[in-house]
Amino acid sequence: MATTETDGVGPVTEQPHGWATGPDRSVLNGANAITAVRTLAAVAFGLAATTAESTDSALLLLVVSLAVYWAGDVLDGAWARWFDVETRFGGVLDVVCDRVCALVFYLGVVWHLPGLAVPVGVYLLEFAVVDMVLSLAFVSWPLISPNYFYLVDRTMWRWNWSKPAKAVNSAFFAVLLLVTQSVWLCTTIAVALLALKVASLVRLVRLGVPVPPRAPTPPA
Repeated sequence: MATTETDGVGPVTEQPHGWATGPDRSVLNGANAITAVRTLAAVAFGLAATTAESTDSALLLLVVSLAVYWAGDVLDGAWARWFDVETRFGGVLDVVCDRVCALVFYLGVVWHLPGLAVPVGVYLLEFAVVDMVLSLAFVSWPLISPNYFYLVDRTMWRWNWSKPAKAVNSAFFAVLLLVTQSVWLCTTIAVALLALKVASLVRLVRLGVPVPPRAPTPPA
């Protein structure tokens, strides 16, 4: 990877892939369309689970909702890279839609398995609040998405947006919750994830979130 010097706001010399070089060319592209469709589909399956006649049927629909969310999340990112249509708008859209899909799934789980309310509540505090703040922090730098946060801070990226980190924060917890339905085990994992995200938030604050330069005031 090329070495890039920064002035706290953006690169001042060579720009490796991941830095935004200008305004988004167009937000009407296949990647953002996939994000929208997978979110609508995941929400539809999740809502259908609330009217299921049995817990088993509801959980099946929730698993389908989760599978649509994950498959679409992989596909929209791959599409954006394959066709070179990554945008900052798409990065924000993806972060927000991930939380919408997760909220529908986990609230559906609690609807049918209320005994799991504690681990789910801790996890949603971590994912839908703290992690969302972290994931949207990329907009303070000229980055295309949080996937490129290693250009700002490699440690934070490794903790939060590397492939292993994202797998543990998303897939691992959901599978563990459904397979074990263990309140203590899942709560312990959720608390550990929350602690990692809080540590990341502290690191972000210490790193310092840059303030974009003000545009010149037009003459009166």
